[in-house]
Amino acid sequence: MSNENKDSLLGRMNEGLHDMCYIWMKEMKATVQDEGVLIFFILVPLLYPLLYSWAYNNEVVRDVPVAVVDLSHTQLSRQFIRQYDASPDVKVAYHCNSLEEARELVGKQIIRGVVYIPADFAQNLNRMEQSHISVYCDMSYMLAYKAIFQTATAVSGGMNKDIQIHLSGNYTSREDDISTQPLAVEEVAIFNPTGGYGNFIIPGVLMLIIQQTLLLGIGLSAGTARENNRYRDLVPVSRHYNGIFRIVLGKSLCYFMVYAVISAWLTMIVPKLFGFVSLLEWHSLLGLMVPYLLACIFFGMMISCLVRYRENVMLLIVFMSVPLLFLSGVSWPQSSIPGAWRSVACLFPSTFGVRGFVRLNSMGATLADIELEYKALWIQTTVYFFATCLVYRYQIIQARNHAVETIKRMQEKLELNK
Repeated sequence: MSNENKDSLLGRMNEGLHDMCYIWMKEMKATVQDEGVLIFFILVPLLYPLLYSWAYNNEVVRDVPVAVVDLSHTQLSRQFIRQYDASPDVKVAYHCNSLEEARELVGKQIIRGVVYIPADFAQNLNRMEQSHISVYCDMSYMLAYKAIFQTATAVSGGMNKDIQIHLSGNYTSREDDISTQPLAVEEVAIFNPTGGYGNFIIPGVLMLIIQQTLLLGIGLSAGTARENNRYRDLVPVSRHYNGIFRIVLGKSLCYFMVYAVISAWLTMIVPKLFGFVSLLEWHSLLGLMVPYLLACIFFGMMISCLVRYRENVMLLIVFMSVPLLFLSGVSWPQSSIPGAWRSVACLFPSTFGVRGFVRLNSMGATLADIELEYKALWIQTTVYFFATCLVYRYQIIQARNHAVETIKRMQEKLELNK
């Protein structure tokens, strides 16, 4: 390569770097000066996770209020009630004389469930016949249902064990163990040792917050720019097609710098503050977050063309938050999602970001274990980058045409005035 070509190449590189830094500076300045963008970029990611984590910090529900309808009034029924009430998960708040009375309490939302002990409960047991206890749960709240039902199952299992030992006529404790549990089963909770809802849902919510706040901030900034016709300022740096890359890279660099810090706060600090399970390795987290942030940024810049006014972004992005959480496969099994919706989910970076982060954070996976999610995020980054370039090129052409038409109209008015 000749010296002239080298100088020309260096000149173009310096010019491109200068233009990119110019766009980065203007976008950073616009971000700092826009209170709405600052709220979505800084305030919401800092405070929203704290609110969620604080709400779910107890992990499991305790002392769920339950009513007992005891028609047996025997020593065995009272024993069942005492053991049931001794559980930390439920609380026998009311003793009712009939199911109708207990049903009224459920209708008023005073209690979450009813335990019904029939009149022949102890009689059947003394006759060595099977007896039944009915448990009625409010299924509108799954955590309360779990506490009520599992506690009743555990207490009845314990009483069954005592009855078996009493009737077996064994002489040693070892014989009692074999009689009541011939096959020993040890339950070990993996990935979520506390069995809590916080460890289950918070990792996915944190990653979704990153995407949604990014989309809200970028959309709000684009709506402001369109309202103020600020895209005309980008025309000088888009003298040819390569200028589009400079614009996209300059704006995305601003967003990436801000969210590099925000992502560290969300993924590393917030789980530690509230004692949630965190098995992350920094190099695996870095390998996931770089393509995830880039995919979210370019996706947000691409759909920002749909935002004509600042208020539109709230209607568009906030509406998608809950469906995206379901489509990610965290709150609902991925295998149970219909194929059409699984295809729709592949369009959003949060789908692969949430799945990858949950496996890294809660399951101790490595970057090689989430190769599918990792590659999918890089594919989305590439596709959305070029799509963003096309969108911005179209917007700049429109802004240039609008400027030309405005100049022509002004010239026509001047000629008429002469």
